[in-house]
Amino acid sequence: MSTAGFNSQNGTGSGQVYANGPSQNPAALQQLQGVNYGMTYQQTYNPMQAKAPAPPGPGLYPSGAYQPVPPVSSYQPGQPLTSYPPPLSQPLLTRPLMGTPSHTPPQSASPSPGPRLLPAQGTPPPPAVSSSSFYQNPQQPQPMAPAWQYNTAPPPMGPPTSMSAPPRGPVANHVNPAASSTPPPPPSSAAYISAPPTQQPHSATQPSGPGMPPTSLHAYTQPGTAAPPVNPMVPHTYQPGRTPYGPPPTGPPPAGLPPAMKPTPPPTGVPGASATPPPLKADAQCGVSVKSTQSSAEPDCQEADIECPGTVAGPAASNSYNHVDNKIAPPPQPGPPGRHLGHYPSLPPGYQNTPAPQNATSAMHPAIQAATQPYSQAPQRYQQPPGGPGPAQLSPSLAAMSLQSSTPEALRVVNLLQERNLLPPGPIPAPIPCLPQDLQKINCNPEVFRCTLTSIPQTQSLLSKAKMPLGLLLHPFKDLSQLPVVTSSTIVRCRSCRTYINPFVSFLDQRRWKCNLCYRVNDVPEEFMYNPVSRSYGEPHKRPEVQNATIEFIAPSEYMLRPPQPAVYLFVLDVSHNAVETGYLNVFCQSLLDNINALPGDSRTKVGFISFDSTIHFYNLQEGLSQPQMLIVSDIEDIFLPTPDGLLVNLNECKELVQDLLKSLPTLFEKTMETQSALGPALQAAFKLLSPTGGRMSVFQTQLPNLGVGALQSREDPNQRASAKDIQHLSPATDFYKKLALDCSGQQVAVDLFLLSARYCDLASLGCISRYSAGSVYYYPSYHHQHNPAQVECFQKDLKRYLTRKIGFEAVMRIRCTKGLSIHTFHGNFFVRSTDLLSLPNVNPDAGFAVQMSIEENLDDMQVVSFQAALLYTSSKGERRIRVHTLCLPVVNSMSDIFAGADVQAITGLLACMAVDRSASASLSDARDAMTNAAIDSLTSYRQSVLTIQQPGLLAPACLRLFPLYILALLKQKAFRTGTSTRLDDRVFAMCQLKYQPLAYAMLMIHPALYRVDDLTDEGALNINERTIPQPRVLQLTVEKLSREGAFLMDAGMVMYLWIGRNCNPNFLTQVLGVPSYAAVPDNLYLLPELDTAESQRTRAFIGWLRDQRPFFPSLHVIRDESQLKPSFMQNMIEDRTESALSYYEFLLHLQQQISK
Repeated sequence: MSTAGFNSQNGTGSGQVYANGPSQNPAALQQLQGVNYGMTYQQTYNPMQAKAPAPPGPGLYPSGAYQPVPPVSSYQPGQPLTSYPPPLSQPLLTRPLMGTPSHTPPQSASPSPGPRLLPAQGTPPPPAVSSSSFYQNPQQPQPMAPAWQYNTAPPPMGPPTSMSAPPRGPVANHVNPAASSTPPPPPSSAAYISAPPTQQPHSATQPSGPGMPPTSLHAYTQPGTAAPPVNPMVPHTYQPGRTPYGPPPTGPPPAGLPPAMKPTPPPTGVPGASATPPPLKADAQCGVSVKSTQSSAEPDCQEADIECPGTVAGPAASNSYNHVDNKIAPPPQPGPPGRHLGHYPSLPPGYQNTPAPQNATSAMHPAIQAATQPYSQAPQRYQQPPGGPGPAQLSPSLAAMSLQSSTPEALRVVNLLQERNLLPPGPIPAPIPCLPQDLQKINCNPEVFRCTLTSIPQTQSLLSKAKMPLGLLLHPFKDLSQLPVVTSSTIVRCRSCRTYINPFVSFLDQRRWKCNLCYRVNDVPEEFMYNPVSRSYGEPHKRPEVQNATIEFIAPSEYMLRPPQPAVYLFVLDVSHNAVETGYLNVFCQSLLDNINALPGDSRTKVGFISFDSTIHFYNLQEGLSQPQMLIVSDIEDIFLPTPDGLLVNLNECKELVQDLLKSLPTLFEKTMETQSALGPALQAAFKLLSPTGGRMSVFQTQLPNLGVGALQSREDPNQRASAKDIQHLSPATDFYKKLALDCSGQQVAVDLFLLSARYCDLASLGCISRYSAGSVYYYPSYHHQHNPAQVECFQKDLKRYLTRKIGFEAVMRIRCTKGLSIHTFHGNFFVRSTDLLSLPNVNPDAGFAVQMSIEENLDDMQVVSFQAALLYTSSKGERRIRVHTLCLPVVNSMSDIFAGADVQAITGLLACMAVDRSASASLSDARDAMTNAAIDSLTSYRQSVLTIQQPGLLAPACLRLFPLYILALLKQKAFRTGTSTRLDDRVFAMCQLKYQPLAYAMLMIHPALYRVDDLTDEGALNINERTIPQPRVLQLTVEKLSREGAFLMDAGMVMYLWIGRNCNPNFLTQVLGVPSYAAVPDNLYLLPELDTAESQRTRAFIGWLRDQRPFFPSLHVIRDESQLKPSFMQNMIEDRTESALSYYEFLLHLQQQISK
């Protein structure tokens, strides 16, 4: 594939680095003067040319620390903040920066003024202010370098260049219409407003209002009323082994099903022709960049993969619903009688076209009604019940009055300098959006879909004034304990913006529904009139699609261009002397032998093996051979496949040969003295082998590649690990791995990298192979089968999870949002194939993504907005499936409401992704400055815009009380810390994890949890599967909380430390550790003995419960004061001062000093 194919958002060839991080929208590739989007500082960046020293404080991070793409935004070194670079003569992204594929749709946002920045300074004296920040400060224009702007849209740029060469070979299951015939709409064109208003019945005691619960604009309950109950969505889980119900049977219903779930044939009838837009011509190429200029009225097949077909009117075909769980849930309950979201009111069809009587209550919830009213087919007035407007209709002045009368907990003023104990005793729940109860009940689970602001500002200027980033954090393929699965020949979608029907649409009558994203009125297909759950006809609002915010469809043939690919697994193994010394090969082969029958797949599953040192070894496993044959290719300059067949074989047919090979591999190379590593040629060979089908490539590497293409040289200077203020070499040394990853992505191949090494391996370069192909990176520093048994256990457990977890092949994902909002930057591992389509050759349940957003048009006439993520993939069983998540949030117009809805963990997670990108595209000190300024700016905005009475001290709303602590934790995190010796690969891996891990796991890596465990009791314990799980209180991360008489467990996400005090209770030592005294605790203890004591059972149950909550296996290290790992434990004491970093109290004083300037 030529380098020209990697333009636009993934960078260009000619030896330049590529970015994979905030993926900027290719459709917006001509720099506009003065238009920024959260990264004002960036200009095209050529990593190959000599760098001048980075100016102080550019804007927010453009791309991942290990990713290279030129951030789309203007950054001119040394230029005053007030001037912007002139438009560039060539697309900005032709010279890649570092980061992740940066994707940014065209936006028309004006730059927000920028804030001050602290210089990154590792030493305790408070840093001076520098100009790195997320946004600019309207009150104080600065003559310094440009600052971050969080939420401004990226500048549109010239015509998009081709995003990537069209895939060669088999095309994925994505229907991509010709780019010339139907250009894709800009991300914002999928504009979406959310749920239609619904009217709730009012009781005598309920405060009057048009159907909203008694919540006010401030996300708090009005005095005298109860907060709306929120039922979090039941966790859903996909069980691959279970097939969904197919078409209704013609015979008697199957026995054993609850009556409500027995499928019955849908009534026959003529399908509504009007519901079927003519499908557009599909094009098999998914890699073409498409201009996003389509009008909202055109059918949009261009979504290619994920959303090609429209509502297909066909025979009233198979229409069934399955809860994937054997325990099928009862039919979903419809909302209150008048609820308009997701179902039509009990009024005659056409009622909506007549004005409501003056005193009649509205059939739709006012919040939704306001959003949909301007787009209704006929004017309709929703009357407010006697008593005046509900909370959603409060004017700003009323909002201010309500604030004075009763301040919500989220806005309670906290003086951070006086309150020390800010940490809650347990996990911090996600904030609940201030929505009507019936909407909240069906809203998307925050573990899957979460927004940094649960109340969306009405305008971009309000958002800029609030100084907080707007973005979404997703965990789209998360393992769910219950997942509604629908089989239907008709998947109902909006004819204009292609949104999937969801709980937040409104039904005008039985035959018409209004899209909650673009407001188009669509016809209800005939088949959709039948509800397979209740076996009733004529109630489309009760179908599972309109009752569940997360749902999975089994896609009909219109969603595929070729038969779904089989599950194909290729293992690429380093067998050099260094690799054999580590002993990983024994563990790998044994683990695969143990789990070979649990690999996800069906009768078509294929496997293959390649090993390499200075040559490439293929293994012929063709059926009929008596033993595996090794075929060696020594010409690594021109790689070829030594035989056309037998290298990738059907697992079921050749299982014995595969098992024989796994048993003999470890001994085959045990005497080798070959020290060289030709990783690049091995990857090329693997690509040739997999490209006809697509699949998953698992690469195991133990040293720096030093032979053939992709050879690397050590770039780490150990002497500068601690002293350098700015860390070099966070970007790739070569573009070979990125280019190959893009080739892989075009052929539906994802590459997962397992790096097991005690020496520098240049993860910044090697990681590109996984980042751009939607793979994962696993890193085991200092791995050795004898010297580091904790790492061996970790590798074994991770490998078992990796081999057996569910997997989706040839996937794509698109995120849509309400009209007026637009997405401009993506974070995660993927390749952006068109303006907003993420290419995911493999998708796994442990991958997280983040997106940054801006407000392009005022949301004045909307009370709610919606976001929808749709993931189209092929299951390991060969089914084409679409998983859809829809989130609904309220729109507010006051600063106090915006702050009250802030989600501090989501904000921290998004800032971490942005900082990783900024570290690579600008500098580490720039990223540190920008994070510090994020805290300064948001608290300054709160003080100036929300607080009515100015008080001394460092004041924060209760919902942001942990924000400065989390920012300090990020500054001390391995990815961003300075002044402490940190290996370059360790730093880069920490950056990879912050961008890839779902929020819940990333937060533990940012701010570990500390528990005292020598006095565990059953008080407040959880009972799970007949196990009692103690729930000790979370402690602050400071040495003050440690006691020599106790034992303390620190959970830092990827690793756990059990610190034993010198005078620890002897009872704990004997009953839990099985040793008589402190001195007898072994140095390298990593397993707790299974003792038959209550103390041992409690401690092991608690640690096991913590481990079970994450998909990777954290190693446990028992440490004493003399242990080598004690410094690692102490470095996580975020609130304490170190030689090179401020304590939490000093950091608060520094923030106060900057805010009061």
